[in-house]
Amino acid sequence: MSTTIERIKCLIIGSGPAGYTAAIYAARANMFPVMYQGMQPGGQLTTTNEVENFPGYPEGVTGPEMMMQLQAQAKRFGTDVRDGWATKMDFSEPIKKVWINDTLELHADTVIISTGATAKYLGLPSEQKYLQLGGGVSACAVCDGFFYRNQEVVIVGAGDSACEEAHYLSKLCKKVTMLVRSEQFRASKIMEERVRHTENIEILMHTETVEVLGDGQVVTGVKVVNRASGVETEIPATGFFVAIGHKPNTDIFANVLTMDEVGYLITEGKSSKTNVPGVFACGDVQDKDYRQAITAAGSGCIAALDAERYLGSLE
Repeated sequence: MSTTIERIKCLIIGSGPAGYTAAIYAARANMFPVMYQGMQPGGQLTTTNEVENFPGYPEGVTGPEMMMQLQAQAKRFGTDVRDGWATKMDFSEPIKKVWINDTLELHADTVIISTGATAKYLGLPSEQKYLQLGGGVSACAVCDGFFYRNQEVVIVGAGDSACEEAHYLSKLCKKVTMLVRSEQFRASKIMEERVRHTENIEILMHTETVEVLGDGQVVTGVKVVNRASGVETEIPATGFFVAIGHKPNTDIFANVLTMDEVGYLITEGKSSKTNVPGVFACGDVQDKDYRQAITAAGSGCIAALDAERYLGSLE
């Protein structure tokens, strides 16, 4: 391990809308932020073909293009954007220690965590193929449901989030087929009843996805199997939504920062403050309810302002 130690006023771990917005505000406040982009520079939006619900883009924008613009804006004000990710940290002292790629040791006055969350997928080769192509696989109905107006879609999941997204899609789509792997929902009764009483939602219990079907460019259907009977069927669909949860990227902070039972960082009230003074969290790493680019950006602003006030209190 390198003995080189670098002192930083404001360290941002992770990128995406939250991290880049935090960087813009921190840089404009002369906090000289250094950002390490993480294992997925730009975050989840780099896998999104079209973003039409972020203010300021009347014609829409691709996810990668939007992230490039945010990065350029952060750099314009002086953010030092670097490749790499945090592999170890020590928050036990006022000066926070973070190691990058197990080699570079950083000492930071403040740390802003924007490591995001990773959507869970089924892992089927066909699912991943059309996810990468941007041809009909999504893990966010609110983000992408608009593109399937008056079409037939399939959604996989059995929890509250799956029910909420299925109900959202039912308002846009001609038909929503909901696949539940077991014999019962994991959702609350009120959410289950909501989807059961929605006319254009068909619920298939004991049903598992075998393959996402397509023409090589876009999704055309889903092959499923009834786990009780073993019978396979094909469901026509132009969209395949996966709502089986997200995993916050917080493993490195276990037993140091306060988390909920799933691993989302817990912040104080409306602030971005974690349980460790000088350490702040923003974006999907602490937001399991909304998970939108615009809410992530807003929380990045809050984190930078909280960090600035924290530094001011030390002077």
